[in-house]
Parts: sequence; structure tokens; C-alpha cells
Amino acid sequence: MESLSEANARFGFDLFQQMRKSKEGNIFFSPLSISASFAMVTLGAANSTALQMEKVLHFADVTGSPSSDAAKGQMAKKENVHSQFRKLLTELNNPTDAYALTIANRLYVEQKYQLLQKYLDDAKKFYLSGAEAVNFGNAAEKSRKDINSWVEKQTHGKIQDLFPEGSLSSSTILVLVNAIYFKGQWDRKFNKEITEEEKFWQNKDTSKSVMMMKQRESFNLAFLDDMQAKILEIPYKGEDLSMFVLLPNEVDGLQKIEDTLSVEKFLEWTSPSFMKKTKVDLNLPRFRVEDKYSLSAMMIALGMVDAFSPQDADFSGMTGRRNLVLSKALHKAFVEVNEEGTEAAAATGIEAVPMSLPYYEPFHCNHPFVFFIKQKKTNSLLFFGRITSP
Repeated sequence: MESLSEANARFGFDLFQQMRKSKEGNIFFSPLSISASFAMVTLGAANSTALQMEKVLHFADVTGSPSSDAAKGQMAKKENVHSQFRKLLTELNNPTDAYALTIANRLYVEQKYQLLQKYLDDAKKFYLSGAEAVNFGNAAEKSRKDINSWVEKQTHGKIQDLFPEGSLSSSTILVLVNAIYFKGQWDRKFNKEITEEEKFWQNKDTSKSVMMMKQRESFNLAFLDDMQAKILEIPYKGEDLSMFVLLPNEVDGLQKIEDTLSVEKFLEWTSPSFMKKTKVDLNLPRFRVEDKYSLSAMMIALGMVDAFSPQDADFSGMTGRRNLVLSKALHKAFVEVNEEGTEAAAATGIEAVPMSLPYYEPFHCNHPFVFFIKQKKTNSLLFFGRITSP
């Protein structure tokens, strides 16, 4: 492995398999955003706590600067990971009219635990964020409201009440806050006038009515015969980001695909050389997903044990002493998909029908599917989703 983007994708697929075990229905999360949050924590982790975190996040596989000295080589590798994050987050946080993307990462620490200046400087340098001292001990409820208010502001009001009432207490020491908001505009918008109510089959026996968007255009498409599925690329405005929709051929074919999903397959399927420009009759439901996860149990299941253990946690790189433990880690993500796109790239609504109609390959998302949103320049998996009920 050579790149941070591949490490983040690998972590994302690991996390998705954990989510599947405990959650039916729609799933939406950002592997990159969660990885960035925990990477900010690894800045202050030491010994086995750091090693476990780096293994779960697959940072140990990211190529670092070569060195003949093993210790120096390890430090260079860690520095390389954090530097790559700084570059990526700087790029993603650049304002654009093509899409709205906000990543909000922050650590909140009980004020009696003074953080080292080096840690604060590094968190700001690499993650465009930092840590804030709060009074969990005497004002946990006020701290909760202040944290929620910060997240709401960072996500343009879309993510509210990240921490529910009573979720923080006087015993809370260290909280990792991670929220992400995304709303993209299609490179070629769907015509709202032809969106209509249709059935979405949740399984072979159950359906629900959804608003189905429709478009006949040329898209990058690939047939996955061994998976009994096909994958389609739908570019966003500016073509810097794309949504890749992985659609099983059969209504009940999603579980088989999910069971065998891997980073290697994802990278292969979404590469430009794998897909072919094809005339497609696309049906895609409108959907809006807001999802929230408590990450602690999933991260522990993946092997990040010490960070959440009062006996074993070592965040001495934050305070100079082993006196911190990660209390909570929450992730909340929001995505909205509708007809919107760029007016300049849209054709007029007048359609001339030729005498002999060309064939359009059907790609009808009228049953459960998986989707990814990827930044093509860095090959980064930004979002991972499953839609079983739009």
C-alpha cells in the first residue's frame, strides 16, 4: 500500500462490515472524516495505544520516508500520514460552487487536564482543528449544549443535537466530535418534470412508493458478471467528485455483494480504465439520509481497545502523563440527493425523438443498492452508503 486514500478506504470497508452486523436499513457515513478524527487523536497516543490505533486505521501500511534508523523511520512514517491528511483536508475544505462539503473535527477535554502546547499546535497544523478545554466536571450539560452548537454551526444547521441530553456527565474526560455535511449538484441535472412516483422494492415481497428521478445520458458503466451486478458513475458538477452506484441485478442480491466487498474490488471497479461510456436509462430515487453512530464499540471490535480503557489508555502525547481515556466517539453524517445540477450544463427540455430510438442500457435503482462518493483527484473514498429504503 502506498497512499493514505487506500488506507482510509480499507478502514471504511472494515467499518461498514461492523455496521452491517448491528444495523439494518440505510447506512451513510464518511470513512475519511472518521479516520481524520481518530488520526488527530493518534497525534497524542503512545505505545500500544498508538500501535492499535494505527493498525485499525491502516496507517502502518502507508508509505513513509525511508530511513536506516528504525525509530526515525517510524516517526517519519507517522509524520507522512499527518502531512497527507493536512494536504487532503485543505483541498476538501476549499470553498466551491460545485458542492457543499463541511468536515468538523474537534476534541473536547475536561479543563483540569492541561494539554501540551505541541499537541495543540500539531492538531491545528495537520487537522485544521484542535482541542478545547471544557468544564465537564461541574457543567456537563452546558458543555454538551456548547458542543452541539459548534457542530450545528459547522454543518450549516444540518446536524443538530449530536450529543443527546444526559449523554455527557461529570465523569467525562475526553470526547471526540466528528460531523460531516455534504450536498452535491449533479454535473447534468435531472429534469424535475419527469420525476414520478414509482415502487422501490425493499425485498421480493415488500415495496414502497418513492419519487424516482430519471435521466437518459451517457455515463461510465461496468458490468460485474461474477457479482451479478453493475456499477455506474454519476459525476457531480465540476467532475471532481462522483457518486458510484453499485446495483445488484436481483432485488435480493445486495447481501451477496456486501459479503464479498473489498477495497481491491472498489478501486478496480471505480477506475477509469474499468468503466466504459455507455448510453444509460437511469432511474435513481430521491433520498435524504441522516445517520448517527456511536463508534466506541465498533472501534474496539476492530482492535482499538486501549484507547477506550481507563487502565490501558496512553495519551501521554497530549498531557505528558497517562491520565486521559477516550470517553465517547460519535459520528453523524447527512446526505441529500435530488434533481439539482448546474443549469449551464443542462440541455433544454425539448426532446426530438428520432425515428429509430438508440438503445439505452437500463440502470433502474428500484431495489436496495450501495453507493460511494469518491474524489477522483486523490482517489479518496469520502462517503459510503447503503440505501434499502429511500
